[in-house]
Amino acid sequence: MYPKREAATSNGQTYFVTSSSAQRKPFFRHERWASLFLEVLQGYRPEPYLLHGFVLMLDHFHVLMTPAASLELAVQCLKGGFSFRAKRAFHWTGDIRSTGFSDHRVRDEADFHAHLGYIAKNPVNAGLSSIPESYPYSPASGAFLLDTFPRGLKPRESEPPTIGAPEAAPFQSIPRVLESKGTS
Repeated sequence: MYPKREAATSNGQTYFVTSSSAQRKPFFRHERWASLFLEVLQGYRPEPYLLHGFVLMLDHFHVLMTPAASLELAVQCLKGGFSFRAKRAFHWTGDIRSTGFSDHRVRDEADFHAHLGYIAKNPVNAGLSSIPESYPYSPASGAFLLDTFPRGLKPRESEPPTIGAPEAAPFQSIPRVLESKGTS
């Protein structure tokens, strides 16, 4: 028996989302497919979601996002937008995306940083990179800007609270997460 999915409306919650390609085909081993996915991922910000972290693997992706409306709409825009554009750009006639996705509502700052750490280490654990910073399809590479710490989570006392609209910020959380785990 699966637990009932929480209603994900515009509640300001942050989610860790995972989805795979159709039949787990490794579309993203090709740079042009990966580049198009990253363009779509970045292009939808800040509506319908704020983007706090991601990693694009060969046949799936992980995203840490705060939807502006519903989680389902945010994921639909990402997956549907990419599928539509890839079919046009690459003249693909088959399925690209799998149906559905898995999600986890991030509960607090520790949970947020644990998921950022998982995202950073995913390419290393899969043998695609020796260190997170050398994997090109993740903000750990330094090539992407992300939205700031989500407002719905409790910030550390040492960090000033975010006031006003979220701003893009360099991906700086991962080294701190890795150092706190005792790895480098």
